[in-house]
Amino acid sequence: MHPPRLEPGSSNIKISYAGLTDYLSTWQAMKDFTGSRTKNTPDEIWLLQHPPVYTQGVAGKPEHLLHNDGILVIRTDRGGQITYHGPGQIVAYLLLDMRRLKLGVRELVRKIEGAVIDLLWDYRIDAAGRTDAPGVYVDDAKIAALGLKIKNGCCYHGLSLNVDMDLVPFAAINPCGYSGLRVTQTRDLGVTDGLETLCRKLAEKLQARLAGMENSIFQAQADA
Repeated sequence: MHPPRLEPGSSNIKISYAGLTDYLSTWQAMKDFTGSRTKNTPDEIWLLQHPPVYTQGVAGKPEHLLHNDGILVIRTDRGGQITYHGPGQIVAYLLLDMRRLKLGVRELVRKIEGAVIDLLWDYRIDAAGRTDAPGVYVDDAKIAALGLKIKNGCCYHGLSLNVDMDLVPFAAINPCGYSGLRVTQTRDLGVTDGLETLCRKLAEKLQARLAGMENSIFQAQADA
């Protein structure tokens, strides 16, 4: 499986939009893409949704799955602990040559988080990252999770942003390994724009951050 509808963005990153897409085939496609890329392969961002699935990171601890509610659990090769994906959540997979972008892991994580923060600030939602727990939070509730795999100077996997989904399955896990961590989504914060609009805006924010053209929350506040 390779996500369809590749479109060139404002940078050299190709953006693809897909609908509801199986997790395992998408994961294999990311590995295939990363394993076959050359120094000239353009970077890509894949935006899609998954059917209900829990994914466990390479160092994930089984005790963070509190009970099995019948949803498939997949141990994957990204960093981090357990999280949930389901319809109504945007998943953005970033297939990037980090050497070409001259980015370290920590800087890349900050840029990904910054793109989500920038997007939420467009709706006057004050969000922030945390140095002790990657992701994006609104009033200490997690709205976006993040996990990457680095191989030969390139990355895959990425982030998930909760938009308009059933949050109940998060109650069966310690999200990202944190007991009692609350989760939220854009709908519950008053955002009426749907998945299609937010996908497009998130792609724009990610491209801007990766190109070094940050429209940061601080700049937005200064212009308000």
